[in-house]
Amino acid sequence: MQKPISGIHHVTAIASNPQRNLDFYTEVLGLRLVKRTVNFDDPGTYHFYFADATGTPGTILTFFPWPGAARGHIGSGQVTVTSFSVPEHSMKFWESRLVEAGVSVEKAGKRLGEEVLVFRDPDGLKLELIASAWNRESHAWDQANVPAESGIRGFHSVTLSEQGYERTARLLHTMGFRKVAEEGNRFRFEVGAGGTGARADVLCVSEAPHGRLGAGTVHHVAWRAADDDDQKAWRSVLAGGDYDVTPVMDRCYFHSIYFREPGGVLFELATDPPGFAIDEPVESLGEQLKLPIWLERYRQEIEKAVPPIELHQRQRSKGLGTTPS
Repeated sequence: MQKPISGIHHVTAIASNPQRNLDFYTEVLGLRLVKRTVNFDDPGTYHFYFADATGTPGTILTFFPWPGAARGHIGSGQVTVTSFSVPEHSMKFWESRLVEAGVSVEKAGKRLGEEVLVFRDPDGLKLELIASAWNRESHAWDQANVPAESGIRGFHSVTLSEQGYERTARLLHTMGFRKVAEEGNRFRFEVGAGGTGARADVLCVSEAPHGRLGAGTVHHVAWRAADDDDQKAWRSVLAGGDYDVTPVMDRCYFHSIYFREPGGVLFELATDPPGFAIDEPVESLGEQLKLPIWLERYRQEIEKAVPPIELHQRQRSKGLGTTPS
């Protein structure tokens, strides 16, 4: 029997300007660029992976930054909010840091007992910082310009905005999720060991129009499969439920299957191994453009097609808001 899905593996979104995207997530949020590669299905554009020090599943936010991409429309059938977990004492620090960086911040009060800050990235992607007691091992990057004691710990949850509820809830139950709380039109589900990084909030928005992909929207959310054997077992379960599941796809750093949940959100089931250190040392993750072996012969053409970017040096002693307030 397959092992339980243990939580969020990664979230993939769409951006426009690659350098602006890189600067925001490394210089403002203090995440590490753990891999710069290309979209394997569209190798003329980058694929950035931001995460903790080593790219631990459950901390990975990835982007397809298409230069000049039009803004998307946020609506039903999408992951409409990506929420990060931060230490409970750090909210004043983060509010000050984001304001200093010119980011508009909304103090949303408490949701299900946890304090929430709402903001958007430069492309309009809706993000949250949620104060929580982190219940998993943390591998904060010691070269980030955010103090380790205040840094982002990984994902807290994702919000699935749905016109309906029942069919999505049934799929989540099939995947091992259980409903643990509700507040108004928000229903919280947890999977595996539960807690931060293993949550999906289903938000019922029956009158909302369907979302449209573009810059500032989430492309898909990926859930964690322990390994290849477990992924294959889960694929059989999902295919047996009449979900149109793709064959296994090699993403180099993990293996993936994809399918749409009944409300329209694209789900992925990604394996934890092999990880991001298979083609470069942990010490220098993200510093060079890495290509899968089948694209390596096109390296010159690809390097000409993607715009030049600069990964700025990060120092804890300098930069925005390095002293908690």
